[in-house]
Amino acid sequence: MKDIYPSRHAARPEMLPRQDAVVHREWNEDAPVTREQAAQFDRDGYIVLEDIFTDEEVKYLQRAAGGLLADPAALDDQTIVTEPQSREIRSIFEIHRQSAVMARLTADARLADVARFLLGDEVYVHQSRLNYKPGFKGREFYWHSDFETWHVEDGMPRMRALSMSVLLAENTPHNGPLMVIPGSHRTYLTCVGETPDDHYLSSLKKQEYGVPDEDSLAEMAHSHGIVAPTGKPGTVVLFDCNLMHGSNGNITPFPRANAFLVYNAVSNRLEKPFGVEKPRPWFLAYRGEPQAIEVAHGPLCDAVSA
Repeated sequence: MKDIYPSRHAARPEMLPRQDAVVHREWNEDAPVTREQAAQFDRDGYIVLEDIFTDEEVKYLQRAAGGLLADPAALDDQTIVTEPQSREIRSIFEIHRQSAVMARLTADARLADVARFLLGDEVYVHQSRLNYKPGFKGREFYWHSDFETWHVEDGMPRMRALSMSVLLAENTPHNGPLMVIPGSHRTYLTCVGETPDDHYLSSLKKQEYGVPDEDSLAEMAHSHGIVAPTGKPGTVVLFDCNLMHGSNGNITPFPRANAFLVYNAVSNRLEKPFGVEKPRPWFLAYRGEPQAIEVAHGPLCDAVSA
């Protein structure tokens, strides 16, 4: 397959035009988002969904996340990533296969139907994880486009995927919330530097390759600004796979946690990686035959026990 989004090959970074739609379906009155939300997603590359879960459902999700963090011995050790200089858990991957509650969350119509509409296709889970930023010690996530990594290291061919961050603790301006550059999803910023073998082993703790250059980031930020979508537990932040985003470290005593779900269009299944010989492992990118999510309706709490 021809690589229409080459990266990590040239000596200098480039800003290339996006060659894929952002919203893949025409809005109609039956859509799971409003006309204004669809337009904002197309324009800015992100939207925020508030008050879609009840207080009881939010507490239910928080208990499930707490259970995962409290008993790492019950998890597949490969899926656990710790902070660079401590044993504090930074991320737990493949949560939709290690927790019945998270599996039900992934399939929930309030999320999955939105993904199906925006991507204009049936969807499957490309990746899932629990992100945790402990108080005082939570490290930053440097600026990046997910698609650049998913394309180069996983073989995702087109920009037809999106992420949903389900906030499980209050995200404030102070405890290292997600930051995005609105509108940056319409430009593909290439990166410089050949990717070493098994890059994921270090990049999940600290990214060194596939990192945007500072001059290009500054140009994007000056052109579009920077926004930090915050919210109470249960808030959902959706963003396009190519949106430039990152987060600061957390030096407050207030931890930050979120369930991070990546939906990919079934028609956009992974190919051979476009920039490395060896693809990343199974828990970072699903490489099997995509199985469309069976959308689930009704309260989360009625489905499975936490």
